[in-house]
Amino acid sequence: MAWVRKIPTTTWRLITQTVGVCLRYRVTGLAAEGAFFAILSLPPLIFGLAGSIGFIATRYFQVETIEEIKLQIAELAQRALTDDSVNSVIVPTLNQVLNGGRPDVISIGFVLALWSGSRALNVFVDTITIMYGMGGKRGIVRTRALSFTLYCVALVIGVIVLPLVLAGPDAVDAILPARLDFLNQLYWPVVTILSAGFLNTLYHVSVPVRTPWVSDLPGSFLALSIWILGSFVLRWILQSTVGGTSIYGPLAAPIAVLMWLYMTAIAVLIGAALNAVVNRLWPARKREPALPPLDGEREPVMKAEAEPHHEPHHELTPVEENERPEVAAAESIERLAEPVDSENPVRTTNPTT
Repeated sequence: MAWVRKIPTTTWRLITQTVGVCLRYRVTGLAAEGAFFAILSLPPLIFGLAGSIGFIATRYFQVETIEEIKLQIAELAQRALTDDSVNSVIVPTLNQVLNGGRPDVISIGFVLALWSGSRALNVFVDTITIMYGMGGKRGIVRTRALSFTLYCVALVIGVIVLPLVLAGPDAVDAILPARLDFLNQLYWPVVTILSAGFLNTLYHVSVPVRTPWVSDLPGSFLALSIWILGSFVLRWILQSTVGGTSIYGPLAAPIAVLMWLYMTAIAVLIGAALNAVVNRLWPARKREPALPPLDGEREPVMKAEAEPHHEPHHELTPVEENERPEVAAAESIERLAEPVDSENPVRTTNPTT
């Protein structure tokens, strides 16, 4: 079959084009930006979310389930923090917040979490749009409104779903009748599929051009795979370095969290790059024009304009887009997948000038 013989060529083209997009838009820099704002949003986010869970958990969960939730959160915190920090700070806070919920947590922390959380999500929406080559097409106000709406929806879902996820399969097993015990084996597969669905929805709504929801699935599964693998690798690295005196001292735990958020952000952006390449190679039906081709893309970030007094080769003259080193490297990698004329072994497509 012809399509089987094209699999190696198509796979190589996807890889080279995706790597080219990542280099062109500095995926490592965008991931660092997303991780920075995400870690700034963590304290108020956890504060407001835990307070909301306190009201939900005491009304719809048994005391044993609430204790299990606190135990799971404490065990999760011990992976990045010391036992003294967990026992003196995390556990007392959880006891105060989850045992009935506190109105001051909801009123103060929730407002802070809304603003800070939407700011972090706003950065993710903006960076995903840049990876698609469409940065700046959606206005600042619309981007902020979209990120705020997405954050509010995610917060409502998190308040309902997070207790079930933290409680684990045991809570589901206690709810299900005996004849449906086999459904407990589907707990983690269902959680994985739902996580991919939420990530796919983020891709779908972040890009100004509306494409079918299923067309973003390749990037979602790639991002989720990179995130799972990266989490295991990062955990192994952190565990192998624990045991001696850290040169970072009290900053070791925040740095570990920042590394995990950076790995999460870079996985999300690589998935967005793959979706952009898939959309260009196999355009889907949409209500707006297709994504711009790689050779005709405009720089999605703000760039200084040359002043009239700047000479063409003056050291302060802004560098043009096609002269940036990362763009040249991206074009070189993208040309690796282009067809070659058998009589004249030169790439059929000339580099962008």
